[in-house]
Amino acid sequence: MTEYSRLKTSTSAAIRATLDYPVIDTDVHTNDFTPALEDYIAKYGGAKLVDELRKAESSRLNSKADGKDWYQQTPEERQYNRTIRSPWWARVTKNTLDLATYILPELLYERQAEQGSDYSVLFPNNVLAPAGASPENRQALQRAVNHYHADLYRKYSDRLTVVAGIPMTTPQEAIEELEFAVNTLGLKVANIPGGVKRPIKAIADKYPADKYPEVARYASYIDFFGLDSEYDYDPFWAKAVELGVPITTHYGSQGWTGRSSISNYMNNHIGHFADGSQAFAKALFFGGVTKRFPQLRVGMLEGGADWGAHVYIHLVDRYSKRNLQGLQNYNPDLTNADELFELFERFGGEITQGYSLTKEELVKSVLGSSFARHSRQPVGKELEDFAAAGIESIEDIRDRWVNSFFFGSESDDRTIGAAFNDKANPLNVKINAIYSSDVGHWDVPDLTDPLAESWELVKEGVISEADFKAYVFANPYKFYTEANSNFFKGTAIESQVAQIQSPQLDKSFARA
Repeated sequence: MTEYSRLKTSTSAAIRATLDYPVIDTDVHTNDFTPALEDYIAKYGGAKLVDELRKAESSRLNSKADGKDWYQQTPEERQYNRTIRSPWWARVTKNTLDLATYILPELLYERQAEQGSDYSVLFPNNVLAPAGASPENRQALQRAVNHYHADLYRKYSDRLTVVAGIPMTTPQEAIEELEFAVNTLGLKVANIPGGVKRPIKAIADKYPADKYPEVARYASYIDFFGLDSEYDYDPFWAKAVELGVPITTHYGSQGWTGRSSISNYMNNHIGHFADGSQAFAKALFFGGVTKRFPQLRVGMLEGGADWGAHVYIHLVDRYSKRNLQGLQNYNPDLTNADELFELFERFGGEITQGYSLTKEELVKSVLGSSFARHSRQPVGKELEDFAAAGIESIEDIRDRWVNSFFFGSESDDRTIGAAFNDKANPLNVKINAIYSSDVGHWDVPDLTDPLAESWELVKEGVISEADFKAYVFANPYKFYTEANSNFFKGTAIESQVAQIQSPQLDKSFARA
């Protein structure tokens, strides 16, 4: 019989053996054995749900035009239709052991030590595929998929927990599926899309989707739930807090402007998770969600952590200039007409020669070019971009951005240094980077590599040993337990965590 264990040769296992704290992996991808999944769904809700799943997966994975995917189209057709190049060869295949590991729960469970992990959160690659199903079947299909995964991984729950896919088309639908996932299935992490595409009503009213499907395909916007939504998602966020569920998302932006190459997947891929998650996170921040629900914990995965620092810095910079008091520096009503007229008289003879203007006309001509595009000046709440977020100080920005959000950073991502750079980050904070190995995807050809790759960042001076501890343990621990203090109860690391729960751990959190 072939010996499959690589524990003795795993560099990550060797690193784990030196640590006095557990390693928590927040992002492991698994694949389903399609015949078993489809049989389960057929028994759960009938063959129609299987058909819905196949259609949803097809629409999610392929860019199509006139019923033909990218590979069926000629280069001329791709240009004509602007058919976006979709991902290809996105799974590990040459490493047959890993290929099987991501499908077989027992094998993954047995090989977790080789990965150097003590506890992992699993994201089946099709967990949100039901979001693309027809409205009448979407909820039933999502429930069936969640039920399948809950049953499949239940016996391994001491070290593996699978997420629940939650559709977000409406708040009520999301609440119903969250309650079912937690109360009936016993799941404890939610994975949501970071946005939902909706029709622009002004166009949809003139060009109904059933008559003009191609118009409907492009005449849309993305609802990021927190800002400018047609729906009030506060009941969903409240339910997540009530049930103690940390919210996660892998929200990408492939297909958006600048990420819509018809020939190059890498052009569309680089940075797309960061951009998608940034749009989602900013909507929650500026919409006041993190103000109204300070206990809500949101993890944005696969996009790295540097953008979390980037946005935090720019929020502080912009607030310092465009808070209500600072905005008065740009108020046209405060321009001193006398001083402006005097300056033009002294220094503007050459440029104003031939013009005879009163003070009022001069002010209007100088300011008019800047404000002519507006029918009037903004007034009242129209001036308060930071009002819904409740920002009155940069400490508020810290509390509603840094405290609420966690940023999945992959093991070889050197940009994580920005997250831990407390000299550059306002108020000397460190952004909540969380260890997200991303095993199961093409960027990890061998599951025994990621933890060791992360340790290389310490050896090279990109992050400190304290940062490493925050990254692979303290920050993930915070993310899950600040949402649900009992998250690790009954798990294999419950006793380890109990021993570490001390002022020492609190200091780790403070550093993180």
